[in-house]
Amino acid sequence: MKISRDLTDWTLTPTGGPVPADLAGVPVPATVPGTSHTALVEQGLIPDPYLGTNETALAWMKRTTWRYATVLDEPPAGPDERVDLLFEGIDTVATVLVDTDVERAGVGQGRVELGRTRNMHRSYRYDVRELVGTPTNLVVDLDSALEAAEAEAERLGTRPMAYDQPFNMVRKMACSFGWDWGPDLQTAGLWKPVRVQRWRVARLARVTPLVTVSDDGTGLVDVRVEVETSGLSDAGPLTLDVSVGGRGLTLGTFDGDSSHRTIELTGQVEVPDVDLWWPAGYGDQPLYPIEATLYAGNGEDRSEPLDNWSGRVAFRTVGVDRTPDEHGTRFTFVINGKPVFARGANWIPDDHLLTRITRERLEQRVDQALGANLNLLRVWGGGIYETDDFYDVCDEKGVMVWQDVLLACAAYPEEDPHWAEFEAEVRENAVRLAPHPSLVLWNGGNENIWGHEDWGWKEPLGDLTWGAGYYYELFPKILAEVDPTRPYADGSPYSPGFAPEEMHPNDPDHGTHHQWAVWNQVDYTHYRDDVPRFPSEFGFQGPATWATMRRAILPQEDSPGFKESEVFLLHQKAADGNGKLDRGLAPHLDVPDDFADWHWATQLNQARAIQYALEHYRSWWPRTAGAIVWQLNDCWPVTSWAAVDGDGRRKPLWYAMRHAFADRIVTVQPRGADLVAALVNDTDEPWTGQVEAARTTLGGEVLATSDAAAAAVTVAPRSVALVPLTGDLAAVTDPAREVLVVTLGEARGIHRWAESKDLALDPAPVRTTVTAEDGGYRVDVTATSLALGVTLLADRLDPDAQVDEQVVDLPAGTTAVFHVTSSGLDQEALASRPVLRAENDLVRTAG
Repeated sequence: MKISRDLTDWTLTPTGGPVPADLAGVPVPATVPGTSHTALVEQGLIPDPYLGTNETALAWMKRTTWRYATVLDEPPAGPDERVDLLFEGIDTVATVLVDTDVERAGVGQGRVELGRTRNMHRSYRYDVRELVGTPTNLVVDLDSALEAAEAEAERLGTRPMAYDQPFNMVRKMACSFGWDWGPDLQTAGLWKPVRVQRWRVARLARVTPLVTVSDDGTGLVDVRVEVETSGLSDAGPLTLDVSVGGRGLTLGTFDGDSSHRTIELTGQVEVPDVDLWWPAGYGDQPLYPIEATLYAGNGEDRSEPLDNWSGRVAFRTVGVDRTPDEHGTRFTFVINGKPVFARGANWIPDDHLLTRITRERLEQRVDQALGANLNLLRVWGGGIYETDDFYDVCDEKGVMVWQDVLLACAAYPEEDPHWAEFEAEVRENAVRLAPHPSLVLWNGGNENIWGHEDWGWKEPLGDLTWGAGYYYELFPKILAEVDPTRPYADGSPYSPGFAPEEMHPNDPDHGTHHQWAVWNQVDYTHYRDDVPRFPSEFGFQGPATWATMRRAILPQEDSPGFKESEVFLLHQKAADGNGKLDRGLAPHLDVPDDFADWHWATQLNQARAIQYALEHYRSWWPRTAGAIVWQLNDCWPVTSWAAVDGDGRRKPLWYAMRHAFADRIVTVQPRGADLVAALVNDTDEPWTGQVEAARTTLGGEVLATSDAAAAAVTVAPRSVALVPLTGDLAAVTDPAREVLVVTLGEARGIHRWAESKDLALDPAPVRTTVTAEDGGYRVDVTATSLALGVTLLADRLDPDAQVDEQVVDLPAGTTAVFHVTSSGLDQEALASRPVLRAENDLVRTAG
């Protein structure tokens, strides 16, 4: 059987570049997986790069070269034994060496170069059979990825990109060079395990299970296997067994002979009457074990297993309906034959220092996605192909995964070695991810086709390649060969079935759409200007939670002008980000001077903007077939578009997403000149009941009600019903003092005819009681007048406090109950500013 041993204990030495004198040439202990940053932080030699202005202080690391070294102490290889050195991930531009006194044919004595790498998104395997037997030094010399990229840009010609550094010239995580929400650290290291693998005769080089379901409910698993033979002995007959959920198949006996070669085998396992895998909210997620075992010999003469591979699969069908209709071109996920509204968020690496991401952390984040009623995460093209832990968790919990190929916001060269690197990278990761039922789409990249059409690239590019060959030729070709069971999209955004010169790639009526005029140029009310078929990116910024800011960047909470300080702006990466926050707030609320009020107001406005967009999009199902918010998570403490900040705390946006993505919602929407109640039922059961609608004063006096007899409704499963709100209901006489409230069962929608700053809001609209309960506190908040956005910012009192509900709009006379998980809190502080907040207390002139 193949034996693997991880090499975890290394030393790290800075070998060149602008290294501080006290670190130059000094080896320090380093754990692998790890990077230069994690090693130096762990040894206390550099400060935490996320705190204060440390990111700037550590800029020297971007142009530093490094050496990882360990002792390779392996017994000599047996006569028929291969010994391989496997690097699962090297970040990024490296030379791998072994120092040895053993002669190697054609090389001689001393230093043996095993290989050179330029791609952190793939693995590397080296045959070291002739180099083991005595202790030797294994060395990985890492060059500056930035300088390598600059040299490549000089060689091939600069290509346009969204940022100043040539991240498009090296196969490294693009956001490692900084983004408008992420730090510019440019890690270097061995970011995935390094293993010695010893094997005899043959090994399983690749196992690719491709799953479909027949019309009669039989699960079909097409298994494609590549077997590598060692070439060191006569392999003789080899046998491969495959089992899925207890159903077995022998893929025949085949002759391994004595050559070093790769043998490809295929077979199909049938599993009758399978239970289908469904996205969250549509059904269960049964997973079936799959195992492939390779033996020497056949029949009764089989040896002990030579190699084994195991995983899990699930049975489901997936497609994307991209047929034209009267509105343009659809983009609708279809799972097991059922159209699915994608309630999504974009996903970035959960920590810029990737090796600190654990399965526990990924599970927490995916649980937060589910808690916000999401059923899809889009793995964005400027990050990484996530670890198997991420996809395993999504498999188990029913979260669909949209997977970008890793290109983002740039023109990419197609000359070698870039073309060859992309081919190797995509093939390897398509095989690795094939077993995961959560993966429902491969996407060619992020905003590159759009950028080529709209961002002024064509003139500076001239005749230079920019990536078209990848999106339209290489990627679909590879995926059709390796994994034809999943749909592929050319890019996001794109207009299916059209060349970019025929239809703009960001046309909202065709395929996927990115809406960034909102946030960058116009108010969030302009989300309603379009009815996009599938908005796959849109978002609005807000600062991190108070406790996260306090830990990382907030030395004096009440200092004048703090939001324009160096430390705050270092954690606000968007161009004119604070200006956009203020301009986005101004149409709705006066921009506060006090920092604590500004922090609350901009967090609230972020939540309002996205809830406004989501309710609009959901009201147009099935014309609009999904919505993917930018973004779920952060990779460090920062002001950003995330719903969950860099310390894992839920911002008000998270709660707004949970409300807007609920299975059933009531939202008041315009249709032409009139108002309607859009009743969204994204469940498998009919939603029946009485629609109650009332126009009232802010204090709760009823001015007009709906006709009860006409308001009985049944909303069919997975559908939207529209109920007109006309006549006296909509005949507002005093926009500053009236509100429209519509309910169906427990769901409630509120419509205002004026912006908050123009409403006659009571600045103290609630009565509050706090009582202790097991694990924390119960806070009952009752509105004496319309109370908007009621929120408990309990992390101001306890960084570990959790609150089950936030951003609640309360008509006069209604009550919300908040449960706070914490202990030892000041109950009076919990029920007052700046912990208990509402939109009302931000209005300067109420009445």
